[in-house]
Amino acid sequence: MIRNPVVAGQFYPGLPDQLRAQIRELVDEKAEKVEVVGLVSPHAGYIYSGPVAGAVISRIKFRDTFVILGPNHTGRGKPFSIMTKGRWKTPLGEVEIDSELGKQILAISSYLEEDYMAHQYEHSIEVQVPFLQYFKPDIEIVPIVLSHSAGAAYKEIGKGIARAIKGLGRGTVIIASSDMTHYEPQETAQRKDAQAIEAILDLNEDELLKRVEELDISMCGYAPAVSLISASKELGGREAELVRYQTSGDTSGDYTSVVGYAGIIIKGGRRQ
Repeated sequence: MIRNPVVAGQFYPGLPDQLRAQIRELVDEKAEKVEVVGLVSPHAGYIYSGPVAGAVISRIKFRDTFVILGPNHTGRGKPFSIMTKGRWKTPLGEVEIDSELGKQILAISSYLEEDYMAHQYEHSIEVQVPFLQYFKPDIEIVPIVLSHSAGAAYKEIGKGIARAIKGLGRGTVIIASSDMTHYEPQETAQRKDAQAIEAILDLNEDELLKRVEELDISMCGYAPAVSLISASKELGGREAELVRYQTSGDTSGDYTSVVGYAGIIIKGGRRQ
């Protein structure tokens, strides 16, 4: 099964040469690269969130497989959806799903279900893939879409991912695809996002959940971030670093209603 791109030509260029050229402008190939167990990366149109996504992905040492966790914007499919077979296509070519790791994650998890529908029109995972292909065309991915639920489910999914990675000894990076506050004034967005970012930097998934609820932070990928933190702690994640933060207003010049973007790495001391 081939999962075809749905936002090529909208969120990012639909032609290979134009896409490579845009990514080349957004990344820093000379950036210091570190071992990470995971990262938070935004998923808006590249003109808005690309500088943050490019900055954070430029900092990581690449591995063979990326588990990419995205929120469900479409409402389609199963609540917790994983694809364990097939290929994902972008203008830069096709990437294989790491079926062995995907099936191991599915077998371990009591929440995830095999499902294509949740992925078919969901952009949050898709927009990460060209950045990965730019640096390493032969990567494999495991795509997972998470809908709204209780925090315990997200944490258990994260721990299951970690157990599967450790069990196979697979060199893997986990990406939580998320934008931050949506459509609020710049000052409000920055204030709210600082609270969510602080919880992620503390590797405290319970505090992140608490602040998202109590402060009404419209961070669309808080569920992937919670799963990422839980997995990272199981995999030896020891500290997190904010690589870059900005808002859509920094591109558009309109600060009355912005979306926030954060790029965060979670560093690990060893390969899985």
